[in-house]
Parts: sequence; structure tokens; C-alpha cells
Amino acid sequence: MRNQKVQQAHLIGVGLDNQDGHKRITQAEEFSIVGGSEETHDRMTETVMKTVEDIRKDGKSLATVEPKHLSELLDKNQPS
Repeated sequence: MRNQKVQQAHLIGVGLDNQDGHKRITQAEEFSIVGGSEETHDRMTETVMKTVEDIRKDGKSLATVEPKHLSELLDKNQPS
């Protein structure tokens, strides 16, 4: 048997506009969101959750999706 490398990927979102002193951290299997105001943190979390859903609907994983397609999905899934 050969050693097979398992591809792993993890998205990290960092919000820098926090002024209320709260420490916001949201973690999941494929992403982590840290910091930001409540609004920013929620928007980043929603965007990434929808993006991961779309990737799975396409039958792919975060580790196998093309970077350009990932970027397009992130843009598409940003709340208005």
C-alpha cells in the first residue's frame, strides 16, 4: 500500500471592525470565523456556510473545488 495524501482545506475569516470588546468565534469542520462586529461576523458566517453548501451540492469538497470557482461562490453568497 502506498501512503496516500489526504487533501484538507479550511477557510479562515477574520473581522477587524470590532469595537464592543466581544470575542466572536465560529468554528466548523471546514471553516473558522474570528472577530469582527456582530454584523460583520454574522455576514461572514452566512457567506461561508452558503458557499460550503453550494460546493457540496456540486459533489465536491472544499479541498477539491477550484480556487476561481470558490471565489465566485463566495462573491455570490455574500448577503445583500
